[in-house]
Amino acid sequence: MVSIAGSKKLKRQMAPLFWGITRKDKRFVVTVKPGGHKKQSSIPTAVLIRDTLKLANTLREAKSVIYGGKVKVDGITRKSLHHGIGLMDVVEFEGVSDVYRLVPKDLEVLKPIKINPSEKTKKMLKVTSKVTVKGKKTQLGFHDGRILVSDAKVNVGDTCVVQIPETKILDIVKLEKNAQVIVTSGVNVGKMGTVNEIKPGTFVLPKRALVDIGERQIEIPADLIMAVGKDKPMLQIQ
Repeated sequence: MVSIAGSKKLKRQMAPLFWGITRKDKRFVVTVKPGGHKKQSSIPTAVLIRDTLKLANTLREAKSVIYGGKVKVDGITRKSLHHGIGLMDVVEFEGVSDVYRLVPKDLEVLKPIKINPSEKTKKMLKVTSKVTVKGKKTQLGFHDGRILVSDAKVNVGDTCVVQIPETKILDIVKLEKNAQVIVTSGVNVGKMGTVNEIKPGTFVLPKRALVDIGERQIEIPADLIMAVGKDKPMLQIQ
């Protein structure tokens, strides 16, 4: 097996707060290996089991669960302690009835919520890139590192509801006026709102959105929000 570059551990004091780990314990903690999600916006599988969900008491117990093939992320069995689990990923465990989805919530970048088991085969993916490849086909890139060649009429910033693990597009949520969005990063992370206006980017400023959150309106870069529905979220995210 080819070894992936990068350290396997991280100083506990440097770990993101949303991991839920204790600060006054052993000096090092398991870290995230390079993958689909960014290191600072994902949780290692071992940490999710032991510290975030508290389904195991020790790292040895977490290893037993992972190496035993009892963890599925987006319908695929993951046997790495360091696999990064991130935004909108669906996690299930063998022998456990609860199914979890990781979403921004309560001003935390990632928080696992229990979802209806009927939704475990569906996931929302934000389109982050769109390029033309050989044969004049369109290749879409998503926020979790997936790529898909598709004829779907989508733009960068839109959200696709897909069937997992096949990545088959079931529906599309446009990032446009009146769309429901969730803030995925920044001081308003986890808050839901309605798009009032989309402002195109300029040479100096990125593409921005005016979002109504409760009784106030904020202007936020489009990169920091994710369209989740038209009148209400397409999938359970709260």
